[in-house]
Amino acid sequence: MRVLGIESSCDETGVAVYDTALAGPDALRAHAVYSQIALHAEYGGVVPELASRDHVRKLLPLIRQTLAEAGMGVADIDGVAYTAGPGLVGALLVGAGVARSLAWALEVPAVGVHHME
Repeated sequence: MRVLGIESSCDETGVAVYDTALAGPDALRAHAVYSQIALHAEYGGVVPELASRDHVRKLLPLIRQTLAEAGMGVADIDGVAYTAGPGLVGALLVGAGVARSLAWALEVPAVGVHHME
């Protein structure tokens, strides 16, 4: 099973492709992280609304990049996992919305996960 993972709980956008048919480090086919540190630096901390908007801006390009790095297309995805909490509500909704929409369009399962467990 090839799973696309999406993490958007705070100020980093993370995407990974994991293949359960492979063993060890090879199972992680590709991953990418976009950090918003520079965006929030002038405020002295994370601004939730800015974090959410930046996830909207970066998530789809990061998914495309990660799938390309894995040598896959969206049709090759067997499931989508996304961060369901804890985190910033708006940021979580962006990741969940993209993950669930993609899973619905591909007719594959979408699973929300607690990203700290």
